[in-house]
Amino acid sequence: MFALAFPGQGTLRVGMGAWMRRRDVARAVLDRVDEILQRPLSDLVATGPADRLVDTRNAQLAVTACNLAALELLRDEGIRPTVVAGHSVGEFSALFAAGVLSLEDTLTLVRRRSDLMAAVSRVGGMASVMKLDLAEVERLVGSVTDEGEPLVVGIENGRGHTVVSGSARALDRFVDAVDGRAPVTRLAVSNAFHSPLMDEAQQQWREEVDRYTFAAPDVPVIPNVRGTEVTDPVDLHECVIDQLTGRVRWTETLDTLGARGERTKVEVGDSKALTKIARAQGHTWFTMSDPATPARLARVAEQAADPGREVAS
Repeated sequence: MFALAFPGQGTLRVGMGAWMRRRDVARAVLDRVDEILQRPLSDLVATGPADRLVDTRNAQLAVTACNLAALELLRDEGIRPTVVAGHSVGEFSALFAAGVLSLEDTLTLVRRRSDLMAAVSRVGGMASVMKLDLAEVERLVGSVTDEGEPLVVGIENGRGHTVVSGSARALDRFVDAVDGRAPVTRLAVSNAFHSPLMDEAQQQWREEVDRYTFAAPDVPVIPNVRGTEVTDPVDLHECVIDQLTGRVRWTETLDTLGARGERTKVEVGDSKALTKIARAQGHTWFTMSDPATPARLARVAEQAADPGREVAS
């Protein structure tokens, strides 16, 4: 009944999760994250400074912590997912929500992932492209990619909403090739994530992931690199490895969620980014950035359990 989707690094901001920190169950999660990481990450999220928070080594952990606090608020209302997905680093929150990874393993893997990505020596960039269909974006990407200067479609956010990722020079050529036909916005990121520029970290990442045992999920997971349901823990393990350089197939993820027919879909974190993407594709979503959402969802669950009962709105 409840599809839960967890946002990624691009949703980060100083002060995120402020309303959640006022709830004891969410505060306990954030305190536990600080304890596991052995540093006051929650203070950094609450007050900054922004330049430290947006550092990849902090950003991915900060978003994950906020996602997990939001998840605990839902659990406190008795909300349990029937399927989960996560956008980029949000996928680790989804794996935790599905029972695939423990809290400690989730945070350790996110920390290692962010450290490896931050240490990559080849620096590139990413840009969002609006109002061009995927085939045209891929054609333009192919026309500007040279040996040693790769550019790829890194993220398919939705129809007419694509993110390209790769070499800075290839990205410049791509912007020139678009030639004003569509809005192109360079993203404020430290490198070209989900692109061949991450190849440098791929072997170390595989070795890291191989150290962990993935449990069978309690509910289906929709990994980024597939965009379809996966329940085999071995497959999930490989998807996590491939995700470092692979494409985020969020358009397919939304299609998969829509085909399942879940009545209620929720963005679980202090973000409206995934909600806006989904609504642009005609989907109805809730967002945990609204403090009223947990109680609303509890009423939805109550009414579903007893359809004949009147439930106050």
